[in-house]
Amino acid sequence: MPQSVIAATSQGPALGTWQHTTARFLGIPYAKPPVGDLRFAAPVPPEPWTQPLDATRYGPTAQRRPFILDGPTTIPEPSIPGDGVLNLNVFTPDPHPGAGLPVLVWIHGGGYVAGSAASPWYDGSAFARDGIVLVSIGYRLGIEGFLHLDDAPDNRGVLDWIAALTWVRDNIDAFGGDPAKVTVAGQSAGGGAAQTLMATPAAHGLFRAAISQSGAVRSPQHRRDALADSARLTERTGVPALASALRDLSVDELLALQDALATPEAGLTLAPFADGELIPIPVAEAFADGSAASVPLVLGFTQREFNPPVGTTPAEAPALAPTPAEAVQAVLAAHGLAPEAVSAYATLHNDEDDPAQRVGQALTDAIFRGPSLALAEARVHHELPTWLYHFTYGSAAHCVEIPFAFDLLDAERVTAATGPHPPQPLADAMHGAWVAFVRDLDPGPEWPRYTNKRRTTMTWDTTPHTLDDPLSAERRIWTGSPTTP
Repeated sequence: MPQSVIAATSQGPALGTWQHTTARFLGIPYAKPPVGDLRFAAPVPPEPWTQPLDATRYGPTAQRRPFILDGPTTIPEPSIPGDGVLNLNVFTPDPHPGAGLPVLVWIHGGGYVAGSAASPWYDGSAFARDGIVLVSIGYRLGIEGFLHLDDAPDNRGVLDWIAALTWVRDNIDAFGGDPAKVTVAGQSAGGGAAQTLMATPAAHGLFRAAISQSGAVRSPQHRRDALADSARLTERTGVPALASALRDLSVDELLALQDALATPEAGLTLAPFADGELIPIPVAEAFADGSAASVPLVLGFTQREFNPPVGTTPAEAPALAPTPAEAVQAVLAAHGLAPEAVSAYATLHNDEDDPAQRVGQALTDAIFRGPSLALAEARVHHELPTWLYHFTYGSAAHCVEIPFAFDLLDAERVTAATGPHPPQPLADAMHGAWVAFVRDLDPGPEWPRYTNKRRTTMTWDTTPHTLDDPLSAERRIWTGSPTTP
């Protein structure tokens, strides 16, 4: 039977368990359950308790169904019923005040409409083993988290992230963490969350560094775009975009409205947007003008995020209609690429015979690689500490780098993503760089900073290595930056 352990939070004691050398505290509430009048309100601190809170199992998740069945992610992400979805998990090697350990706060992905902090891929045991306290958080998703409603605060999911980070600031010392040594991190929507928090002044000071793995933010991201989404929901369903009209709907009814709003060409709609207050301007603009947080940043992407498996036929890839070339043009134009850049992109990829791969690579570049390259360029323009990576091992598909970063190659369904026998040395190197960055604000001497003179990029492959400006052609298309001298 696992040994029990208690930590004292500001709301009351939490009862966790030891698993080998890691103390695990699961499902601790950082806000009241968002139900009734709180369903579309800003998060409210939880009521205090006196008896030890059972923190031995994961708490409820905002996810009520998987993101995309048989889609681009193989992450096992359980949906756990219950109202108290604003909860978090703590993994620590030393649950005692004053230990002063660095902290990694992990925000899960899922396109801002799905995902689960209870995934076994987000187990923090390896980080705890290496002296890092890991905190993984749940937050409101989809309509509840991100749809603009005239009678509710905007970006409620972002407010949840800030509430969780505030909880970490106020409580993490009880779990051995140092509130002054917090790194915020995530993958896909979670990577976009890290970028968004850097562009959100209310979050500044709650973390000292960030990691964005395959970060995705909506594009375009202006307030008018969010208002248009709300108007489209009402046009398609007849339901007003008001908290008062949505508050008492069932989960299934709300998901049906969400489905009515979603279209393949719309991209990320239920996602953070620049509301002019909490998020003053779009994320890309905040990085470009230097108003985003100047904290050290690691960011990167996989080589084939949204590419379909090799051999996918047009019948299996409906995004190809009406023709592959037109589909590529539509993807690129929808993400703001100028006509001359679209032409340059087509020329760069004209040797790709597989039409499904051409469209998949366009999605990969438009959503992940292009925007991340632009952020890296903006950062070095302001001379801010930045490290860029490109994950190329195996399929190099969306999410496949996560078990390497977490050093969890033996976790459930990992080999379904990586293929058989994923290389442990790659996990050792990547996880080690993440640990060093969280601890020292630098991933180590083997990985130099990204600068406008060399644009050094870490290539995570069977043998990790650095290359100078390996994506120069793509970078020029997406950023207009000149060739590295």
